[in-house]
Amino acid sequence: MTKKEAINQIINSVVFVILIGILLLLKTFLFYNSTIATNEALELNTIVGTISFLVVLGCFIIILPNRARIVTMTIINIVISVLLFGDHVYYIYSNSVLSVAQISNLQYGGEIMKTLPMVIQAKQILYFLDILILIGLFLGKVVKLEKKEKATKKQISIKAIIAIVGIIIFCLIGTDYVQKGKLKSYNKDLQIREATIFGYHISDIQNAFTMKQQTKYKNYEDMIQDYNQLKENYDTKYGQERYPIKGILQGKNVIIVQLESIQEFVLHKEINGKQITPNLNQFLQENIEFTNMHMQSYSTTADSEHSTITSIYPMENGMSFSRYYTNTYDDLFKVFNQKDYHTSYMHGNYPYFWNRGNVYGRLNLNELVLKEQFEDLSENINGDLSDELLYRQAVEKWKQYDNPFMSYIVAASSHTPYILEGLQDRSKVNIDVGKYKDTYFGNYLEAVNYADYAFGVLIEELKENELYEDTAILVFGDHNGLNMYNEELIDFLKATNENLTEVDLKLNYTRVACGFKIPGIKSIQIEKPINKLDIKPTLAYLCDLEDSFSLGTNLFANKDFVCLNNERIITSRYYYDENWYDIQTGEMLNWEELGLETKDLLNSYYQSMKIELDISNSVSINNLLK
Repeated sequence: MTKKEAINQIINSVVFVILIGILLLLKTFLFYNSTIATNEALELNTIVGTISFLVVLGCFIIILPNRARIVTMTIINIVISVLLFGDHVYYIYSNSVLSVAQISNLQYGGEIMKTLPMVIQAKQILYFLDILILIGLFLGKVVKLEKKEKATKKQISIKAIIAIVGIIIFCLIGTDYVQKGKLKSYNKDLQIREATIFGYHISDIQNAFTMKQQTKYKNYEDMIQDYNQLKENYDTKYGQERYPIKGILQGKNVIIVQLESIQEFVLHKEINGKQITPNLNQFLQENIEFTNMHMQSYSTTADSEHSTITSIYPMENGMSFSRYYTNTYDDLFKVFNQKDYHTSYMHGNYPYFWNRGNVYGRLNLNELVLKEQFEDLSENINGDLSDELLYRQAVEKWKQYDNPFMSYIVAASSHTPYILEGLQDRSKVNIDVGKYKDTYFGNYLEAVNYADYAFGVLIEELKENELYEDTAILVFGDHNGLNMYNEELIDFLKATNENLTEVDLKLNYTRVACGFKIPGIKSIQIEKPINKLDIKPTLAYLCDLEDSFSLGTNLFANKDFVCLNNERIITSRYYYDENWYDIQTGEMLNWEELGLETKDLLNSYYQSMKIELDISNSVSINNLLK
């Protein structure tokens, strides 16, 4: 038998199904080991569940006629391979996997394409190598699909037994894994570990049609009762003011500056003798620096804006803006409209991007300023108005506003892919990244350095136009800029922390820059964990405004923990990611060895997190504040 005949015989037999099944198993383990099991062993139930799903799949395909069997198995191989590849790429980008609910985000495909240099890895070719070989065999006519003779009674009996075995395995194991994928947890890693990636995606499709039924609160009355109880508990535990400054900003201007992808680790750092962020460093040293500000989700600029203006958690990856934009919230602008502040929102992109035209067009703003409303569009970086040009024109507009005003401005020049395409004067990047030159990390540092230069321009423009001294300025990064395990990033971090732990990397991933200028307050550093949900209630507190509904708390009170929308908890001492960890040592806590007081404390954090996420999810999905 020739090699060609042997290959043809294998593909035209049930051996082909078995081989593809084994390859799919290996691809699935490649996905697991590159994502949820990066730093820990796979759990036995994940392995058993994955094998069971593929065995059940194989049982049903084996009983098909020859041609149908080959075609079906090939299509399934392609579909699963593409899905695993997509999940792998997306996980690198946002530490999460794909969901059918994100279909509405396909309109931002161009933006997603910009991130490919960060997320594509050489090993990902393994998802498609066998498919390419198979295509080559068909195109080269090495393989010919044969039509088998009519099956004998014995063959029919064997196929019937195989089908029954598949049904029994699915009933005993498969249905349980699909159920485990239900939205019982907001942590997708946990869902995948318990349900496998296949069980997760099957359940995800079901969840897309039953999201409202799965929310905890179906009506406002039930939700507001638990919300009031939660806020009462927070007031009792954390209500005491650390800094009694209520109403200090009455009648003063407020500017909120959101910086693109500026993580906390770049602050107060030098590279080859020059500060990466000299202007931000000076601003933070002169005013209030929050060293432990965390983003609310592993995702987008839109999620940061949503958290800030509503004080509730964002839905997954921009969905709050793209899918739930018609909802009614107790938003930031509504709060400032109580005392006739002149309110505005500014961004150097077009209205369609992240649906901002619709999102902010529905809010009661005095002025919505997007790209088309700016006069000078002469410098664009990666398609957005350059930060410098954005800031200079913003100051000109603020000069004309009636006082007091509140303005939210969103910068974008330090956006992926960080190449600063369109920057007309490269001398505005004044650091030498040395060995990181032309790497993704090196490009990131240069983009951050330019964003810092532009921030310096903003401060100078405010001073020259006599708007600085009597204006409160809150500045923060929107989300992470780099993958958690970027090799150059880890190398950079180890230069100042040789004992870098896994927990350090996870906290570094979510921690963003944050500073606050309050006229009359100088040089304070606050280390307690805070988040974007805290901004609205804090500004209401400082400006003596009524805040009707916020899941966040006053930045200057004593609450000592924050949560992310995927069930992570960050406290001053502990970190929760399916298990509790000691932040200082990076070691997982042994629950059995903990004292009763510590267990009660950690349980209280967890229960508060669940209530916050349940309320937030229900408010968004069921529009409970309408």
